[in-house]
Amino acid sequence: MINANEYELVRRLLLSETAAFDTLYHKYHNPLYFNILKLTKDAEAARDILQDVFITLWKQRMTLDPQQSILPWLFVVSYNKSVDYLKRTSAESALVYETQGLAQVLPGEAELKEAQLQLLEEAIRRLSPQKRKVFVLCKLQGKSYEETAEEMHISKHTVKEYLSGALVSIKGYVQQHPDYYTGCLIIFLLAQ
Repeated sequence: MINANEYELVRRLLLSETAAFDTLYHKYHNPLYFNILKLTKDAEAARDILQDVFITLWKQRMTLDPQQSILPWLFVVSYNKSVDYLKRTSAESALVYETQGLAQVLPGEAELKEAQLQLLEEAIRRLSPQKRKVFVLCKLQGKSYEETAEEMHISKHTVKEYLSGALVSIKGYVQQHPDYYTGCLIIFLLAQ
């Protein structure tokens, strides 16, 4: 359930109040930045993506629902922008290898990374709603078991069970696609 303070901030944001925007930025920029950094492993890119997330927030402010917490919206946008960045840099790397005459060294690297990201997204989509939410909160948003349990109104033990089940499901799904599994971003998420 959304708290009154956040409801008021989103309501004021809908009225294009920059002070509400500034407050939301100061409240959420750190957790978003560290989540983006965890995904991209590039501090400069993380800062750029974070800035883009808040530009998107301002541009799309009229589509927000003040009855809904804004933090999940921000995390989804930051995750999607991080994935887009990873796809783009992978494609750029492949282009650099091609232009340097090294295409035979890493053939299809961009396509492989793209397929791996799609595989991860599909594996997450296949989870039950509860497991998906626990996975997103713990692995993508970097929340602790305690924070996740409190947000979802379940026990810490249940969070551990859901996360364990989600990881087993994702790993099982990914292993059905051995051509994409090696070196996959999924290994990074499963190892954390």
